[in-house]
Amino acid sequence: MSKKFKVFIDGKAGTTGLKIYERLGSREDIEIMLIDEDKRKDINERARLINSADIVFLCLPDDAAREAVSLCTNDDVRIIDASTAHRTSPDWDYGFPELSERHRENIRNSKRVANPGCYASGFISLVYPLVKAGVLPEDYPLTCHAVSGYSGGGNKMIAAIEGEGKTFEMNSPRQYALPQKHKHLPEMQAVCGLKYAPMFNPIVDDYYSGMVVSVPLVSRCLAKKYTPADIHEILSAHYAGSHFVKVMELGGSETLPDGFLAANTLADTNNMQIFVFGNEEQILMCSRFDNLGKGASGAAVQCMNIMLGIDEACGLE
Repeated sequence: MSKKFKVFIDGKAGTTGLKIYERLGSREDIEIMLIDEDKRKDINERARLINSADIVFLCLPDDAAREAVSLCTNDDVRIIDASTAHRTSPDWDYGFPELSERHRENIRNSKRVANPGCYASGFISLVYPLVKAGVLPEDYPLTCHAVSGYSGGGNKMIAAIEGEGKTFEMNSPRQYALPQKHKHLPEMQAVCGLKYAPMFNPIVDDYYSGMVVSVPLVSRCLAKKYTPADIHEILSAHYAGSHFVKVMELGGSETLPDGFLAANTLADTNNMQIFVFGNEEQILMCSRFDNLGKGASGAAVQCMNIMLGIDEACGLE
């Protein structure tokens, strides 16, 4: 029998941790190390499991994730952090392999990988290739609009919306992070190399999972005139050959025959679809994926596969 990789999920009770556990549960190449329920907050038991694993997933609040990293004294342990704590740290590699071959190779060789945020994944998937191609200057005034299922709010929001205390307002889309201080903004800016953070308008709606992140471009504000076809060609070239990220046909007429771009289409997958719409004056880019898949647990498992030198799609189809 081939070697089984030992995996410990610190924070398995949360939405991301549970999804990682589900994705790995049937795999014969993985041995999941479980902590006794009464020892979940026992620092010594957590330290023992962390230092006994090949791969550790951190599905914790930021401070708890930093604490978990400090408990690791075994130089062979490789950590994937799903929190916000290390996403802009120069000592951690950013876990979005499709961004470039450099990103993929860094993940492959890394001991410390920061898993991208869900909204950030959508924004960066659209903006990073255009900055790299010279289409977007670093000071372009970007705006980002996004809608997500309520599972993105974690166990507390899930309980509120699915429980008896659900309010009338929870039946509708709800804007939040209105002061422009959302926790994903730092990585959106840093990873794309932007001089300024984008204006960000996230919305949570009354469905479980899936999201669409949209970024509009005004042609007259770019360094030169670009058409939707130009932007589509750049994005298509950037993601050519990617297993999980696909650039859909220009305008979406084949994929979206009714003209609606639903946010929950890719729920329970690790896929991401990129769309380009608009006209010569105004261009709209959209990224559709599952906030619990490519936006969280799926991306984390994909990074783990790359780090272990196995097929990146293993357990994700």
